[in-house]
Amino acid sequence: MSEERDVIVIEASSLEEAKVIAAQEWGISPGDVVVNLVEEEKKLFGILGKRLKVEVRPLYPLDLIRAQKMLGELLKKMDLNVSLSLTEDNTINISGDDAGIVIGRYGETLRALEHLINLMLNRNRDSSLKVLLDSDGYRTRREESVKRIATSAARKALSRRKPVGLQPMSSWERKVVHMALQSMDEVETRSVGQEPRRRVIVSPKPTSPRKKEGARRNFKAD
Repeated sequence: MSEERDVIVIEASSLEEAKVIAAQEWGISPGDVVVNLVEEEKKLFGILGKRLKVEVRPLYPLDLIRAQKMLGELLKKMDLNVSLSLTEDNTINISGDDAGIVIGRYGETLRALEHLINLMLNRNRDSSLKVLLDSDGYRTRREESVKRIATSAARKALSRRKPVGLQPMSSWERKVVHMALQSMDEVETRSVGQEPRRRVIVSPKPTSPRKKEGARRNFKAD
C-alpha cells in the first residue's frame, strides 16, 4: 500500500481489520472506508485461521475527507459548535448553532475558510480537487443573490456607459456572474485581481459608429 490509490486490494483477517489498515494508511477514519470481500482463503485446514482479500476504497475522495478533518480541527480551535458532513459534489456542509458565524457577512468568512482549506490541501502536494464549503443551503441562496447583483451591475454599466466593479467574490460566485450575464449582448465581464480579493468588472460593450448613427436616427424618428 505504498502508492496511494482510490481503490486497493489488501489481505486481512476480517473486514473490520481491512478498514483499520486502509484508514491508517490514508490517514482517515475507519468509518470513511468502504470494504468489499473479494476472496476468502483458509490456511492449513483452518488451524491458522482465515485470510480475506478485501477491496477497499474511501467513501469520498481522499482529499475531501482530509479537508473535512482540517476544517474540523480549525473550527474546534475557534470553539464553534458546528458539525460537518460531506456531499457527492466535493462540498463540506457546515451546520449547527454557530453556522452563522462561519458564514459571516455576505459569506465573507465562509469564502475565506474555503480559500484557506484549499491552500492547506495543496500545500506541499498537487491536489486537483477543489473543495467547496456550504452551510445548510447558503450557497443556493447566495447564488440567487449574486445573480441579482450581476443584473443590477449590468444595468448600471449600461446607464452610465462605464465599467462597474463588484465586490471580491469566490471563484464559483464569479462564475455565477459570468454565466448570468453571458446572454446580455450589451455587456461583457472579466475577472481582475488576485485571490482572495479577485472580483468581476462588468462593462458596456463598445458600440460601433454604424450602430450609434442608427440609434440617433431611430431616436429622431420617435
